[in-house]
Amino acid sequence: GAMSVDSITDLSDNTSKLLEALQLSHPHELDPRRIPGKKKTLSLNPITWQVPRIVDRCCTHIETHGLQTVGIFRVGSSKKRVQQLREEFDQGLDVFLDEHQNVHDVAALLKEFLRDMPDSLIPRELYGAFLRTATMEGPAQLDALQLLLFLLPPCHSDTLHRLLRFLGEVARHAERSWDPDGREIPGNKMTVSNLATVFGPNILQKEKPGEKDASGLNFEDSAAIILVLQRLIEHHQTLFMVSPEMQCDVLRRLFQTDPDVIDYLLRRK
Repeated sequence: GAMSVDSITDLSDNTSKLLEALQLSHPHELDPRRIPGKKKTLSLNPITWQVPRIVDRCCTHIETHGLQTVGIFRVGSSKKRVQQLREEFDQGLDVFLDEHQNVHDVAALLKEFLRDMPDSLIPRELYGAFLRTATMEGPAQLDALQLLLFLLPPCHSDTLHRLLRFLGEVARHAERSWDPDGREIPGNKMTVSNLATVFGPNILQKEKPGEKDASGLNFEDSAAIILVLQRLIEHHQTLFMVSPEMQCDVLRRLFQTDPDVIDYLLRRK
């Protein structure tokens, strides 16, 4: 039921219609049950969804099979099995992670991938800017983080969003709970703070792995990295959203200054 982006020329000059057209590649925003006229925030990267297969499949596997696994990301894994999985992904194979796959192996693979990216998930040129937000508080800190997230390349932004959404889900299962029959469900004990401690150094890297001083973080930087990632996990649902008002403002300016950019965006699929 989606409309082709080329049919934008058939639409009226209504800004809201244009914004809807910009969203056409987001399946969850194509839901025919959407209520006409209802205001909702629009996603940061509306044209494509660029998340590496290995990241999405590792996250999905753990969401399905590992949320109650105690000490996920901290318990050891099989280096041999992780290496085999890594090689299969590197070869471009359609790797299927099912319930028979060891959760700790998949968790280790995800951490390794993020650690060894040629450019870290948050690009190194933004390392200092992200760390400086640790000295800020309240709305000012969140506003600064959001503006920095807007600077990320689409692939980095989409992948970071997928990862933070996943980490938020893991943290939701940190404490024990009970099912409808009163049976205890163990918590995985991975709070937001624990997750930020594990993933922070893999996402915010000052130097490439193996380079001189790559492992020489001082205490202040380490604490700042953990705090920044905590905020990103806690507020990812709002940090990655652009209000309709801001999108309208951006589009009006682009119409005046760079109309060709609008045409490019609409045709990029």
